[in-house]
Amino acid sequence: MTEHPDGASPAQPPAQPSSTPVLRDVLKYGLILAGIIAIAGMLLGGIFAGWIGVSSALIGTAMAAVFLSITALSILIANRFIGSDLFVGLFFGIVLGSWIVKFVLFLVLAILLRDQPWISPVVLFLSLIAGVIGSLVVDMIVAFRSRVPYVSDARLPGQKR
Repeated sequence: MTEHPDGASPAQPPAQPSSTPVLRDVLKYGLILAGIIAIAGMLLGGIFAGWIGVSSALIGTAMAAVFLSITALSILIANRFIGSDLFVGLFFGIVLGSWIVKFVLFLVLAILLRDQPWISPVVLFLSLIAGVIGSLVVDMIVAFRSRVPYVSDARLPGQKR
C-alpha cells in the first residue's frame, strides 16, 4: 500500500457486497428473458387476438420486467450505503419502500387497464404471469450458479476491511 506525501494512508473504498454480481446477473438475464417473452407473447397474442393481443403482450411483459427490475435495483442502490452508520435502516427503508412502490404501481396499472378496449385481459394476464414465473426461474438459476459462500461478507475479529 502506498502512502500519501503527507504520510496519511489512502482511503479505501468500501468492499463490494458479494450480492452485487448476483443481482446484476438477475437484472441482465431477467431483461433478456423479458425480451423473449415479449416476442413470443406478441406472436401468440397477434395470432389469437390481433393487434390488441400484441399491445397487451407488450404491456404485460413490460410490467413484469419493471417489477423484477425494481427489486434488484433497490438492493443494488441500498448496498451503496454499506459502511454508513445508518446502513441497516437505509437498506431496509429502500428495499421496503421499493416493494410498496411496486404494490401501489401494480394496483394503479390494474385499475387503469381494467376496462380498456385496446387491451386483451387474457393476453395481458398470461404475459404478466409468464414474466413473473420466468423471473423466479432466473432468480433461482442465478442463485444456484453463483459462488457466494454462506457467510459472504463476514470479518474475523481484528480483521480490517
